[in-house]
Amino acid sequence: MEDKIREILKTVKFPGYTRDIVSFGMVKGIKVKEGGEVEIDLYINTRNQEAAQKVKEEVEEKVATLEGVSKVKVNLSTLAQKEPPKPKAHVSTKSSPFADQRKIEGVKCVVAVASGKGGVGKTTVAVNLALALARKGYQVGIMDADVYGPNVPTMMGLEGAVPRVREDNKIIPVEVGGIKVISIGFFVEKDQPVIWRGPLVSKLVEQFLRDVVWAPLDILIVDLPPGTGDVQLSLVQKVPVDGGVVVTTPQELALQDARKATKMFEEVGVPVIGIIENMSYLICPHCGARIDLFPHAGAQKAAQRMNTKYLGEIPFEPRAAEGSDAGRPVVLYFPESPQTKAFMELANTVVRETSCIEPVQ
Repeated sequence: MEDKIREILKTVKFPGYTRDIVSFGMVKGIKVKEGGEVEIDLYINTRNQEAAQKVKEEVEEKVATLEGVSKVKVNLSTLAQKEPPKPKAHVSTKSSPFADQRKIEGVKCVVAVASGKGGVGKTTVAVNLALALARKGYQVGIMDADVYGPNVPTMMGLEGAVPRVREDNKIIPVEVGGIKVISIGFFVEKDQPVIWRGPLVSKLVEQFLRDVVWAPLDILIVDLPPGTGDVQLSLVQKVPVDGGVVVTTPQELALQDARKATKMFEEVGVPVIGIIENMSYLICPHCGARIDLFPHAGAQKAAQRMNTKYLGEIPFEPRAAEGSDAGRPVVLYFPESPQTKAFMELANTVVRETSCIEPVQ
């Protein structure tokens, strides 16, 4: 009977995701009692009570249809019933609400960079934040978790690089600019699409976390794919994430999606470091004047509405954009540019807002 119950639970999807609640590890216990009474323990790692209740009701309905089941009881617990995260990123001393969550050996701090939509420069921010932290003296790694659009190798000038694999099947990350890098882009052809369902993506995330030789590392920057999908939930299930940075542009559509990304971090218990506004304005190459590409201060106002820290603005600079396409990131190749200064300040804020690494004197 228990096997039949587990099979039918695999048809229950968490709202907004392609994966089922069994593969997500949300089913914590199944008991079949005399007389056909079934008791199911669910832990749903969200603060969205409406979504959690919807899952509970669907579980009750589907299990009740099984032959021999006379009664169904679902014990539901969620993140909303836990102590909310502190606004400052920190390493919790309490037991994790995620069954599989454990720190990466030899890695002090994990910071995720996210965006609600594509095209806002999320990977540009992730790469240059990592380089800025390395310039400050930290041991840094970057994990390209954007499975469907892995651009980190291109931006870091690593196209064609192949990581070494040790005899124990551990992967040696590629290094450039003092940074350890891993990406699915190292293992597939440049124009080959990655067409994977959620479970395969989850396995890749776990492999990049556990089978890559990251240690010793002060901070691992994780470049997430746009949106709020399987990769994001898989990451926070596997490791404690010490902080999240949300990237947006001042455009209203981007800001709407940035609010979703921020809420996603909050719902899964990741402290939000803040929102950074990319491509805020253009510096005129002739006169040096500021030209606003979109309505001014959009991200700052959005951060205020969400009670989230505003991390500043990064200007658009044509030579920096060309440099990213050519594998010459701005922090590494244009150290005196306004963009680099903005990224260095962002690195200062990330260190200040997380307590997992000490400020470099």
